[in-house]
Amino acid sequence: MALKSVDTPLAEITLRRYEKPYNLSKRELVRKLCLSLGVLNPGDSRDVIVDVLYVLLDAKKQNKLLSSEDVREKAIEFRKEQKLDDKGCASSNIRRQIRRLRELLIVEKIKNEYRISEFANLSETFDEKIEKFLMPSIVERIKEYLKAVDETW
Repeated sequence: MALKSVDTPLAEITLRRYEKPYNLSKRELVRKLCLSLGVLNPGDSRDVIVDVLYVLLDAKKQNKLLSSEDVREKAIEFRKEQKLDDKGCASSNIRRQIRRLRELLIVEKIKNEYRISEFANLSETFDEKIEKFLMPSIVERIKEYLKAVDETW
């Protein structure tokens, strides 16, 4: 039996450009941010990641760390307030959504609790960790592949 290799990216980011954020509710603003950062895809019906980020942003106001179960409970409560179903609110899925935000360097883990990275503003975090750190390394590696292809052909 032949072995199959799996192409696992070392880093990955999807960015999308939407219209400017005018007159949006707080949840819709976070939803557009999630779409813009590629952690939510257009047309996704399961959008609990929006509520996970919303809850963590809300906790940031009090510099409060939350366990994954705290995030889950608050996300369910918030979804009920918004008259949304609780699909996607299983503990395992909440942890997966938190992990996705951690991979994007927006959320960090401290002793099994989570917070927005350093309780900083998201614009600062994006600038420092994504734009100046993650994106240049991705772009540089793509350039290496471009050069290798150019040299091959």
